Amino acid sequence: MERRLAPAIAGRGAQGADVPTRFGLATREVDGDWRDYMEMLGNLEGGPPIKLKTEVTEERPKTILSFNQSPDIGFDRSINAYRGCEHGCVYCFARPTHAYHDLSPGLDFETKLFAKPNAAEILRATLAKPKYRPKPIAMGTNTDPYQPIENRYRITRSVLEVCLDARHPVTITTKSDRVVADLDLLEEMARLRLVAVAISVTTLDPRLSGKLEPRAASPAKRLAALQKLVDAGVPSHCSVAPVIPAITDEFMEETVQRAAALGVDSCGWIPLRLPHEVAPLFREWLSVHYPERGDKVMSIVRSIRDGKDNDPNFFSRMKPTGVWADLFRARFRLACKRAGLGKAKFELDCTKFRPPAVGGQMRLL
Repeated sequence: MERRLAPAIAGRGAQGADVPTRFGLATREVDGDWRDYMEMLGNLEGGPPIKLKTEVTEERPKTILSFNQSPDIGFDRSINAYRGCEHGCVYCFARPTHAYHDLSPGLDFETKLFAKPNAAEILRATLAKPKYRPKPIAMGTNTDPYQPIENRYRITRSVLEVCLDARHPVTITTKSDRVVADLDLLEEMARLRLVAVAISVTTLDPRLSGKLEPRAASPAKRLAALQKLVDAGVPSHCSVAPVIPAITDEFMEETVQRAAALGVDSCGWIPLRLPHEVAPLFREWLSVHYPERGDKVMSIVRSIRDGKDNDPNFFSRMKPTGVWADLFRARFRLACKRAGLGKAKFELDCTKFRPPAVGGQMRLL
């Protein structure tokens, strides 16, 4: 694989901003000289190149719960407080959602974000409906609920406050140690069997993490967050995800071992997925950071996906096949056995649910 871009765009995972033609929209490409222009501006001011800034647009949707009937995931409803994610994980399977809005799944996905400040208000109204029946709400299934802008908006916290008030169970998946900022709520929810938290640890190498997921918490901070959750009695899970062949798989066993030493309840792994525009973005990333092994990586990826970059089909998209897939599966199973860890079995309680007051006033107890 030839090196196509140099140097890498500092602080960002994606290396391009092309808008796909999947929806018949007009194409938009970034001027090839734009990076030189940014460097020139920086030089004129006597400093480093000007970095891409993050823009946040507030939106007020009419619904906040998304329902699904997928046989491949263990939840039927979810909440995404934000669209786009500043963590910039180059492998993020949610990137193609930005194409729906005539935005790039590349740099736009991590620099042009959308926040939903009224999420808690809509959720409260939804849970108060007479016909609503509770089942665990998944947070962090599309974009991270604890990405950096959560510090300012606190939308995730407000949603958790509504769920605690209504005694509604929640699962959280994140790559951020910001989750411990809400430990007061999580601890109380855990006492009522209303919450389980999964923290994704992709690699133990901070330099590699800085390339793969440039604005996510460092691996050390994520492990420290797991420890705090365990100490607080919050059901905790370590997700080794995604496993990228010839890039991150070398850390699989040690990650399981270190997570087990923290006292987590379970560990799991998810293979790399490259839907739609993620595949070319990931190839571009390889050409920037690992051109010498890019062909090997993609060869293994295709071998576990029946000769394709990605398998979008139900029942098989989360279950890679082939020799390499069997090897990863066996390695992870053995690592968990040695660490004394099993599969996640979080039994959250839906029986305590109580519809919230429509007026927005929370109960004191």
